[in-house]
Amino acid sequence: MDDFAPKTIEIPLWRQRDMRLFVGVRLALIVSMQMQTVAIGWSLYALTNDPMSLGLAGLVEFVPSILFMLWTGAAADRLDRRRLVAASALALGLASFALMAAILAPAPRVGFVYLIIFAIGTARAFALPALAALLPNIVTPVELTRAVALTSSSLQAAIIVGPAIGGALLAFDETALFALAAVLNLAAAAMALSLRPRAEEAGDPSPEKGLAALLGGLSFLRANPTLLGAISLDLFAVLFGGVTALLPIFSRDILNAGPLGLGLLRACPAIGAISMGIFLSRRPLRRRIGPILFGSVAAYGAATILFALSASLALSAFAMILVGGFDMLSMVIRMSVVQLGAPDAMRGRVNAINYVFIGASNQLGEFESSVLASFFGARASAILGGAAAIGVVGLWSVLFPELRRADRMPQGAAAGRSG
Repeated sequence: MDDFAPKTIEIPLWRQRDMRLFVGVRLALIVSMQMQTVAIGWSLYALTNDPMSLGLAGLVEFVPSILFMLWTGAAADRLDRRRLVAASALALGLASFALMAAILAPAPRVGFVYLIIFAIGTARAFALPALAALLPNIVTPVELTRAVALTSSSLQAAIIVGPAIGGALLAFDETALFALAAVLNLAAAAMALSLRPRAEEAGDPSPEKGLAALLGGLSFLRANPTLLGAISLDLFAVLFGGVTALLPIFSRDILNAGPLGLGLLRACPAIGAISMGIFLSRRPLRRRIGPILFGSVAAYGAATILFALSASLALSAFAMILVGGFDMLSMVIRMSVVQLGAPDAMRGRVNAINYVFIGASNQLGEFESSVLASFFGARASAILGGAAAIGVVGLWSVLFPELRRADRMPQGAAAGRSG
């Protein structure tokens, strides 16, 4: 079976101007976000001395994705996506300066900080669906899976680099941290405006207007079980199987690895994800995408169980590398199915729903694993989570047989406009 294409078929994506700009936009936005997350967490805890303030900050940033989901997706389908990304990045740059003023004020007001975090979440809620919907406009359908793998790898790299830069600047000069975050957001805006999509169409060809247009993404997913199955499979697998929130417990109480061990365990999923992303960018999936998707999610659950049972830091680190690698494999398939399966006029709305699902799985997953750990212990929580992820695979194979049997990526929907 030739599930992976030979690595020499297509021209390297990094030679393409617009692909470099697209990756640059994502890197700038994510690195700035990660930097500011470090500063926000540190500052809020210093102001409140309440661990709950940290969880509340993540919730406040996530809420706009749900509140404005219909409008963020519709905007990505009706407006020029480059300008929408640029405007959102500009708003994020201004929010960086506002955050700096709020945190460094002589008498910081926690409520004002949360208000700015909400504004940041709102800007990101508009930026991310539009940016994701732009990718099929700058690469060919044949290149899309490789492009998704490459951009996902850059995201993982940003998740590693961003907090490191943020921590160093936080110790050195908080003003420099927020200034650099603002500069990165402004650079993202400039790069977004410089993109030259492959094709243009005037406006949204969809005949739907008003509420029907806003709800179009939900209606489209309901009528397309392959896409709905791919998005929801990832939601429930990560919701039950995620162990990120439990890593401090494993590092200190089970593995006796201390802070250095915690840092290693936090880095391992990104290492696995980057490695898988690089492989997929050179050897993109061609066949049997359904079985590979279900297999990768099941392997993700099995790797989680391996991590839970391990009493060795080396084995635990290896298990977390597998978790990150299999998660990346399933994510690349899911994102490719979404991008290729949704028509251009609907892609913004579908991506808005997808990002809500991603955020929900991460935010609620950390909460779910923490609650189980408080009742049954961290090891049992992780074992139950991994087993639940495998169970979801079995259930979804029954509920979504079209996805389970899918052989090739959807074809014909990737061409389109920029805005």
